[in-house]
Amino acid sequence: MKSPGDNAQGGKEGTATKRVGQVTEYVEKLLGLTVPSDRTIYLGPINLIHMQSSHPEDFAKYGAELINILAYPDYVGQNPTDGSIEYVKEFQVDGEFVKVAVRLAKADRFFARSLCVLNSTRVKNYIAKGTLKKT
Repeated sequence: MKSPGDNAQGGKEGTATKRVGQVTEYVEKLLGLTVPSDRTIYLGPINLIHMQSSHPEDFAKYGAELINILAYPDYVGQNPTDGSIEYVKEFQVDGEFVKVAVRLAKADRFFARSLCVLNSTRVKNYIAKGTLKKT
C-alpha cells in the first residue's frame, strides 16, 4: 500500500492532490450530514505538510495508516466547533486512538486536514456521551 506521501508518479512529498478516501452514505446518515455530490476525500500537499509538522511523531507512526483509518474507522463524529468529520481508529497494539479530521473546503471538496493521537480517556468520554459513534 502506498503511503500518503507518495504521489501518483511514485515520488515522495507529493506535489499533487491525491484521493485518499470517501465520505460514505453510512457516515453521512450516522452523523446526520448533508454532503455534496463529490464524496471524495483529498489530501493536498499543504495538508500533508501540516500533518507532518503539527504532530510529527504521530504522523511518523501512523501516517501510512491514513487511508486505512478513513476506510475503516472504529468511530466517527462531527466536531461542533469547525464542523469537521472525525474518523477515529483504535490501534490495539499500543491502545492508541488515532484521529483523521476531514473538512469541507470552500470548493465543496473534502480534505484530510490533520492526523493525531488522541487522549484515550477523552475518547472514552466522547464515546460514552455519543459524540463519537461506533461504526
